[in-house]
Amino acid sequence: MKTFLTTAVVGGVVLALAACGGGDGSGDGSGGQQLVNGKTFTMVLGSDPGNLDPHFTSLASAQQVDRFLYDSLLNVDEKGTIVAGLAEKWEATTTTATFTLRKGITCSDGTPLTATQVAENISFVGKPDNASTRLGLFVPAGATATADDAAGVVTVTSPNPASFLALNVGSLHIVCGKGFADRGLLARGADGTGMFTVTEAVADDHYTLTRRKDYAWGPGDWKTDQQGLPDKVVFRIVANETTAANLLISGEVNAVQLVGADKQRLQSMRKFQREVVAPLGELWFNQKPGMPGADEAVRRALTQALDLNQLGQVLSSGTGKASTSLVAPRLSPCSENTVGTSLPGHDVAAAKSALDAAGWTAGADGVRAKGGTKLSMTFYYPTSVGPTLKAGAELLQKLWGEVGVQVTLRSVTDAEIGELIVGGKGTWGATFLPLSVTLPTELVPFLSGPTPPNGSNFSGIQNEQYAAAVREASAIAGAAGCAKWAEAERALFQHVDVVPFVDSTVPTFGSGATYELTRGSVAPSSVRMLG
Repeated sequence: MKTFLTTAVVGGVVLALAACGGGDGSGDGSGGQQLVNGKTFTMVLGSDPGNLDPHFTSLASAQQVDRFLYDSLLNVDEKGTIVAGLAEKWEATTTTATFTLRKGITCSDGTPLTATQVAENISFVGKPDNASTRLGLFVPAGATATADDAAGVVTVTSPNPASFLALNVGSLHIVCGKGFADRGLLARGADGTGMFTVTEAVADDHYTLTRRKDYAWGPGDWKTDQQGLPDKVVFRIVANETTAANLLISGEVNAVQLVGADKQRLQSMRKFQREVVAPLGELWFNQKPGMPGADEAVRRALTQALDLNQLGQVLSSGTGKASTSLVAPRLSPCSENTVGTSLPGHDVAAAKSALDAAGWTAGADGVRAKGGTKLSMTFYYPTSVGPTLKAGAELLQKLWGEVGVQVTLRSVTDAEIGELIVGGKGTWGATFLPLSVTLPTELVPFLSGPTPPNGSNFSGIQNEQYAAAVREASAIAGAAGCAKWAEAERALFQHVDVVPFVDSTVPTFGSGATYELTRGSVAPSSVRMLG
């Protein structure tokens, strides 16, 4: 997706995890047009993907590109069904998983993919010292893998239970030998088993990929003799959504994801579209020692100062729906409403009283202070999601100003989010940063454990109730543990550790091509070019 911590990530990206997407009822989108071979599929990205190394990025824009370059052991189709990827068979408990590889898989340089290479990927990510951003998200900390090359079998062992072990590990992009030995090759290139290879990379402008004609191990029962496959794929970096929409209308590009007002324009033109429902409004506080957000009383007061329904409508251009969970709706095995009444309601008087009680006294200029330090913070919001987040940030600044908080707004690119927030190098007070996931397990490294640079817990959350519920939930295989995962989420909201308030339906519009969305982004194997 465009802007989320992706595993994914709406708009351009921020952190993207793995939201799934479905159709909108518009059929195959071909309109009776014939499928045509040998064409180029051009897709707009709202921001430069930065580092393309799939084990060291959390940006949705990078993950969209990586999907064309790398494969995973398992795939999820547009209906949310788990299907074969690099593995043709698999089985798992909460602590062990076994994958049997398909025959004849080769890397982009023509060398065979071995079970040993796959096992090395998994063990590398599972080792905390390697600081992979996929640690805990796809591979549990401390998990290791062994290989039987003759049988093509990879066996994964996790030191701690993981509810969805097979799907988590099975979602990891697998890097081939040369790239694994020299990660520098992967920053603007690739070494994988994916359908495409990188042939040109121009930062902040475009990335050109070329299809591998020998690719024969697509998801599920994908066939190699299908018509309409593109020979090339070009990702164009276009930050302005109106410009992106105009490029689609003119036929210069084939796909663009929109979150702002321009999506209504394309919908009125009845353009082909596929969509995802994903978090858009999620408020995070920096809880590191010395920051205002480290105090629960402050977090609660600042949340009470906001009319979350009003804020959500501003962010979503009036089309959003109230969030019900931190997990993306529709295709998740866990669908319980965990938000409900767990968050504090809108109450400006209570917010002021709580700040008074916490020792933050209003000065002559209206700004509160405590011990000579003003209650001020820098609020970050991503530019890649479009103008709505800027408008939402300005409304937040106004409402917090009314209760005595001095707020400085700062717009940041996806790359800056990766460095300043997720990477832990910035001094931020609060931020809008939607995480889009389909499994509650994928949230754990962002909501607990070590902080950057040693982990992904970028806001510094220390919630023992959450951690305890996670430990119990992790010991229960599959959807049977959803009630306990719901308990864990509620513990976060009760302590105002994260504030989800609005979800948005995010369409990806097409012209001259059709495709499906899986894991929240365009599935390479589904792209078909039209005459």
